[in-house]
Parts: sequence; C-alpha cells; structure tokens
Amino acid sequence: MAEKIIIATDKAPAAIGTYSQAVKVGTTVYLSGQIPLDPVRMELVGDDFDSQVVQVFENLQAVCQAAGGSLADIVKLNIYMVDLANFAKVNEVMGRYFPQPYPARAAIGVKQLPKGAQVEMDGVLEL
Repeated sequence: MAEKIIIATDKAPAAIGTYSQAVKVGTTVYLSGQIPLDPVRMELVGDDFDSQVVQVFENLQAVCQAAGGSLADIVKLNIYMVDLANFAKVNEVMGRYFPQPYPARAAIGVKQLPKGAQVEMDGVLEL
C-alpha cells in the first residue's frame, strides 16, 4: 500500500476537526473541503458571496502549493453552495484562477455549511 503523506500549510485555515488539509498518496492529492476562512483570524472573510468564493479559491491554492502543485493540477473539483443562484459568480471567479483545460466538476446545492459559510470546495489533485 502506498504511503499517506499529510499536507499542511499555515497559508490556509488550520483543520477545525478530525481531518487533514490534504493527503497525498502516490502522485494523487486529496484536498479537504475549504470554506472561506481567513487563515490568520480563522473567521469568515465576510457575509458576501463574492469575497467568500475568492477566499475559498485562495485557500485551495495554498494547499495545492503546499502539496507541490497548483490549481491547474486539480482534476476533480466539488463545489457546495447554499444558494445555487451563485453559480454564475463561481464560474466567473473560477475563470480567473483556472487555466484551460478545466477540471471535472460538480456543483451541489446544500442546506448548510460549517460556520455559516455560503460556499465550500474540495477536490483531487494529480501531480
């Protein structure tokens, strides 16, 4: 069995439960869900969706970099939103962070997210 390597960085929010920011097995990195927490204050960046979705991408980017990759290495991205009406905003912001070809993706409407966040994302990175 391949060794599990735990990925951690202080440039993204610390884990607030029984999980790691990411786990690397071979050349695959499994990214835990990121919500829009400021990594220093460990509080939501704001109440507006725009600032929250940007912070989630920044947090994901920091964990990808800590794993030795970048957002461009994400092959599968899952996006969870409490209001799917924000889907167009996610596409707009994602276009600023991801080059083509884009990763496979799912956008899922959920009732609630941790700490009252409006958006959370997790994914799989291939190095």
